[in-house]
Amino acid sequence: MGTGGLIVTGAAALLPRSGTPPVTTPRDAAREAAERELSKPAYHQHDPGLLQRALDRLWEWLGGFLDRAAGATPGGGLGLFAVALLVVLAVAALWWRLGTPRRTATGAGTLFDQGPRSASDHRTAAEAHAAAGRWTEAVQERMRALVRSLEERTLLDPRPGRTADEAAAEAATALPAHAGDLSAAARAFDEVTYGGRAGDPEAYTRLRALDETLTHTKPAAPR
Repeated sequence: MGTGGLIVTGAAALLPRSGTPPVTTPRDAAREAAERELSKPAYHQHDPGLLQRALDRLWEWLGGFLDRAAGATPGGGLGLFAVALLVVLAVAALWWRLGTPRRTATGAGTLFDQGPRSASDHRTAAEAHAAAGRWTEAVQERMRALVRSLEERTLLDPRPGRTADEAAAEAATALPAHAGDLSAAARAFDEVTYGGRAGDPEAYTRLRALDETLTHTKPAAPR
């Protein structure tokens, strides 16, 4: 037998014999084996962390959002920039008008946060704050002067833990004609003290006028 015959015989031996199917791996089993192999930690050593993936998704979403917004805004990107600038200016104007939020008015605190002082002392402090343009402090001190004056006239029982709303409600019993003004005064005190709203000259003027009016008002006759 020559060399060519040996080659043909060896090649024939490598071919599958007739009637014997080739060895194959089922598709599902192969996929599962590949997934198990790829799930090994060695293949994920350099994957980005959870925070990095979240940031990537955020930037992708933000980029898509800006692209869509620029396409829907007249003027494209320049128009979107103008709209964003207007929004920033509007927020800044509201911040300046309402003052810096310091605390959410979820509940009223006590009216007097320091030791006992006379109504005259509170009025003096209020006028000093008003003269210096510190309207928030002026409103607070004037409300304290009003309540302390009612306590000094025995229209209210002295109570250290009393809130502005409680003082207004109790004073309205002796001074029913001024119940609405007393409630508004307590609300102004709570807004500047706990609601983050800045005081203003108008609020202080109303409180001072009410304080002066009540000092000359006789209590209603008890029923």
